[in-house]
Amino acid sequence: MDWDRKIATCPAGHTTTSWSPNHNVGRTVIRIRFSSADCKPCALKENCTRCPRRLLTPRRREEHAALEAARAREADDAFAEQYRWRAGIEGTLSLGVRTMHLRRARYLGLTKVHLHHVLTAAALNIRRIVDWLAGETIASTRRSPFARLTSQAA
Repeated sequence: MDWDRKIATCPAGHTTTSWSPNHNVGRTVIRIRFSSADCKPCALKENCTRCPRRLLTPRRREEHAALEAARAREADDAFAEQYRWRAGIEGTLSLGVRTMHLRRARYLGLTKVHLHHVLTAAALNIRRIVDWLAGETIASTRRSPFARLTSQAA
């Protein structure tokens, strides 16, 4: 995409016919439309879009640049190492929600809610210690139904 000239190029090399902002979705996005005369006979159409013509809706330039930078950072090994810690934390939160009902506080007042959180964390730790002493293994990461289906087909 060439933001300055307001031109986007599709995988087949065709350029855009329309580039306009759209404010109807709660945030500003750019509607980038390609010509249906270019898209209909295109050999790459099946891999590109199911519509009569290709339509892109990126966010504003600054948001788009931030997303591209974040995606580039995600490809780094340091990010993968850091994300491993987050996956463990997400698993702990999921366990707390499923077993200790952490979505809502049972008490009113910051002091009581804080005490509830501390006691819940202690209970989760004790439960993990008991499971570890009993030799129970930690469950593997949940796989979505779609991922299970694709692994069966392969």
